[in-house]
Amino acid sequence: MKFEKEKKDCLSKIDKSKKGSIDKKIKKLVELINLLKDYYTTSSCSGRILLIKRPKSGKKCDVGFLFESHNKVSFEEIKVCLKNIPEQDLWFRQESMILHVACRTIENAQKILDISSMAGFKHSGIITTRKKIVVEIIGSEQFDTIIAKHGKLFVGDEYLRLLVNEANKKLGINSRKIKKFYDLIKSLKD
Repeated sequence: MKFEKEKKDCLSKIDKSKKGSIDKKIKKLVELINLLKDYYTTSSCSGRILLIKRPKSGKKCDVGFLFESHNKVSFEEIKVCLKNIPEQDLWFRQESMILHVACRTIENAQKILDISSMAGFKHSGIITTRKKIVVEIIGSEQFDTIIAKHGKLFVGDEYLRLLVNEANKKLGINSRKIKKFYDLIKSLKD
């Protein structure tokens, strides 16, 4: 009964993420996992492309986004954002899917880890077992690099185009893995 109560409580809470909702590209997967009796999601991101302002403090809570997209982006979209470069360090980042799943038992956790590995999410693992068992499923398609400092952009258009193309390519790979994971998760349905 403890697991059922935790699941009900978690799924009834208001989404506290900055976005305030589940990403469209991962929503079907999250909903499917939450239908399974032995699992529920605690957080998710489908993957994204960002321009991140990192303050001197280095604290995560002080980080700001100059640009954020969960979809492929164009070079022109990024260039528009770079018209007013902030004084903080500015990083170009592409992140892959990340999903946290609470599991009823260690055996359930191992089962979802096996499925995530088959889908290509090989850098996944159990991140906690104390209060509840939580698996982190994460892709390896990600990178980040600094592109501006003290208000000065120090990468040219050619390199910026390369970054955008690589980020879009990795988001495409990520999307295919999410679909494969969704198809494999259907096998857990009761």
